[in-house]
Amino acid sequence: MTSEIKVPTLPESIADALIVTWHKQEGDAVSRDEVLVDIETDKVVLEVPAAEDGVLGKIIEPEGTTVAAHQVIGSIEKASAAAKPAAAAAAPVAPEAAAVDSGSAGGSDSAGQTSPSVRKLLDQHGLTAAQVNGTGKNGRISQADVNAHIAGGASPAVVPAAAVATPAKAPATVAAAAPAVPQGERLEERVPMTRLRARIAERLLTATQTTAMLTTFNEVDMSAFIALRNQYKAQFEKSHGIKLGFMSIFLKAATEALKRYPDINASIDGDDVVYHGYCDIGVAVSSERGLVVPVLRNTEFMSLADVEKTIGVYAEKARDGKLSLEEMTGGTFTVSNGGVFGSLLSTPILNPPQSAILGMHATQDRPVAVDGQVVIRPMMYIALSYDHRIVDGKGAVGFLKAIKEMVEDPARIVLDL
Repeated sequence: MTSEIKVPTLPESIADALIVTWHKQEGDAVSRDEVLVDIETDKVVLEVPAAEDGVLGKIIEPEGTTVAAHQVIGSIEKASAAAKPAAAAAAPVAPEAAAVDSGSAGGSDSAGQTSPSVRKLLDQHGLTAAQVNGTGKNGRISQADVNAHIAGGASPAVVPAAAVATPAKAPATVAAAAPAVPQGERLEERVPMTRLRARIAERLLTATQTTAMLTTFNEVDMSAFIALRNQYKAQFEKSHGIKLGFMSIFLKAATEALKRYPDINASIDGDDVVYHGYCDIGVAVSSERGLVVPVLRNTEFMSLADVEKTIGVYAEKARDGKLSLEEMTGGTFTVSNGGVFGSLLSTPILNPPQSAILGMHATQDRPVAVDGQVVIRPMMYIALSYDHRIVDGKGAVGFLKAIKEMVEDPARIVLDL
């Protein structure tokens, strides 16, 4: 008997999705609840598990296909029907296929999960999957991995004879001919945007075209918080099971500042301004699939430990592509930390319909004037991009100054000053 593999119900407002990865090939044995295929929507990746034990039958919709909810994309043949594929596997294997299989057997588990386009590229360059380091999920190999392997010189690249030009005889007026430059393969690869990347591009473009975005800056002396963290970091980690980072203090400071400046915690809906009596703060998290912004709900009731734990959970889910639509929906304000990548200064782009976003940056020792003396302090630039249609410059500057004062004197947060 055969059972159908169908696209699951898609989140509300999402009409279709893209098949990203088949983790099994036709004829492979599958186990109940084993993930068979990843399907990407505009916001999340949905994992489709096997409904029963058996053998993967026909893959109806290959990778790269756009599909709709409940569409049939493949089939599973039950164990009783698995004999035929098994018998077929014992048939003589073509020499070319045997060469690829023998090379794959000694490699990572991803060797048997390469897409047809990757296998074709491997064949073209005389490579096996075992020779290439896969950077995808579970070590899966992409075309970019193969091209990086080739460009890195791990295997000799064959240069077509036609590509090596014979230097022409230099004109009499030229003193010396230019040195010959070795010519190698000049590879290019055209790949479609992922649905998430296309959605990110659309939202960022909309933000720049439909808002009156302006950015103001300030800088924060991190000395007091660094000293506090160094004093209590061992005790904090022992009590809460997580390290104390910079993000939590800035989120708590932003939460207190949002209470004082309600315009920055508001959004525009048509001709109305919606003021939110709660703080749902989105935290920009980088993943292999692109930037995602999971939301911490009601940060006004969260401790520093609560914030650190929640961010840790979201970061892990983002890496695994398992953030739910609910976890990325809504938000009244956003914080982005480009400092983890070394950025010293930037102008973050708004996340509509929110009216503002805070940008954190790298902490760097710099000379500053303190009480008439030049001293070296760990300083961080911070930036607030805001929608000038709803937030005035005075409020934006005051909001950023309030964050600066609270981070520079963390006791203000505890004492609500």
